[in-house]
Amino acid sequence: MKRHPSISRWSGGNASRTRKPATLRVVSCRFFALAIAFLLAGNLFAVDMNAGFSAANKLYAEGKFAEAATAYEKILQTGEQSPALLFNAGNAEYKAGHLGKAIAAYRRAALLTPRDSELRANLDFVRNQVQGDTTRENRWQGWLDTLSLNEGTVLTAVLFWLTLSLFAARQIRPALVPKLRSVTRLVVGLTVFSATILGLQAASHFNDQTAVVTEAEATARSGPFAEAQNAFTLHDGAELSVLDRHDDWLQVANGAGKTGWLPAKQVEVLPGA
Repeated sequence: MKRHPSISRWSGGNASRTRKPATLRVVSCRFFALAIAFLLAGNLFAVDMNAGFSAANKLYAEGKFAEAATAYEKILQTGEQSPALLFNAGNAEYKAGHLGKAIAAYRRAALLTPRDSELRANLDFVRNQVQGDTTRENRWQGWLDTLSLNEGTVLTAVLFWLTLSLFAARQIRPALVPKLRSVTRLVVGLTVFSATILGLQAASHFNDQTAVVTEAEATARSGPFAEAQNAFTLHDGAELSVLDRHDDWLQVANGAGKTGWLPAKQVEVLPGA
């Protein structure tokens, strides 16, 4: 944009004053141009993702499961995450004979939709085909996973603001105190309970990690180096608790309580609940 027409509209004043409108207009035009560019880029990206997802679904429908799994993986590598994408990716990986990758995809989908019965059924079905000792969620962990972390956060926030509203109503209208006493106690109790569960969920999500073996067979070693003694053997799909990390090695524990070190490239690491 040319500066001269904007400057010429001022009939007088110092130089700094005459430059001001032109600068504002240039910045505004650039801002809107960038906004439009980002909007168009976002739309093109969404169209590209939809096209890629449709292409992957077509490969799956044609029975080309390995190709479909690769196509879904390419979409996931862009950072795109959705229950449908992860569910389909899990199905394709299972059909392609990759138990570990299927379990990892299903578990990531379960973090977004923890109450999806079909997803849980597929996850349990694949898990039952895994050989050897593996780590499973206990009943307490399964109960915590009833809500996703986002759902737990929203529920706790709603209860918290409802509690504040009740206390505000009691202060503004003292006559309502007797009527609101029982309701206030109930809501306060639910808020504390929900916050406690949310805290446990957050601790599990950010501190407890699970490693899923994604190779046909992996050997856990006594130390984080290739020359270390063999500790035990793991099979595709085995789920392990992550205890520690050293460079490109993970210290893991299986369902029988045995510990060992695995190369990070042989597993997919998942967050907790």
